Amino acid sequence: MRISDDKPGAMARLAWPCRQLRTCPRERGHGTERGHGTVLETLLSVLAAGLLAAAILAVFLYAPTERTMHHAQRILYAHVSVAWLGLLGFVVMAASGLLYLLRRDLSYDQWSQAAAELGWLCCGLTLVTGSLWARAAWLAWWTWDPRLTSSFVLWLIYSGYLVARANVEDPERRARISAVLAICGLLDVPLVVSAAHWFRGMHPAAPEMEPPMRTVLLLSVIGLSAFFVLLFLRRRGQLRLESRIAALEQRLNV
Repeated sequence: MRISDDKPGAMARLAWPCRQLRTCPRERGHGTERGHGTVLETLLSVLAAGLLAAAILAVFLYAPTERTMHHAQRILYAHVSVAWLGLLGFVVMAASGLLYLLRRDLSYDQWSQAAAELGWLCCGLTLVTGSLWARAAWLAWWTWDPRLTSSFVLWLIYSGYLVARANVEDPERRARISAVLAICGLLDVPLVVSAAHWFRGMHPAAPEMEPPMRTVLLLSVIGLSAFFVLLFLRRRGQLRLESRIAALEQRLNV
């Protein structure tokens, strides 16, 4: 960046974006917003850590050992939790995409991207933990069961969404394409949920569990959900900062 000989005028032009940031109403409240966000994230961190620690202890010390699968059955507590979060992430991603199309506010696209990245991870972990459980239960790492297949398709949609985002540079165009993909891909979510009921397959619709097992499963779902929300908020905050830095660099022609 080159500054002309007219130093006062050049410095004034250089300082203009900074003055604009200070006088913008949205930016004036940013300090308060950041403070509230930090407090919320701190509380969520403590809550998630406590719940996850309790869930891990409960899985190995409180939950009874299943008579048929023995200790391999404990994979179920993680499998169901990440499966739920994979579906939740897709719903949030599509809802944020729809809000962007309605309001044309890129902040909703940031929420959508954050949900997509975490949902993709949870969906992948669903396939991995499900494969481990299937090996112990069915003596096979993978079968083209309706629920397994629809879950794999969901992971592919997640992957296509992220690849599409990575290959479009214009923020507005990227947000539009991503929103349409997310909304169309949402059709697979009810298929994943209901596949075991609609089609014949090996995957159980609702496995029978003793009351202590259900308690541990609920604790695992709540603990991982709190951790998911924490990561979701932090990732969105990171994307917001990246957007503001890019806007500043563009104004300063860096």
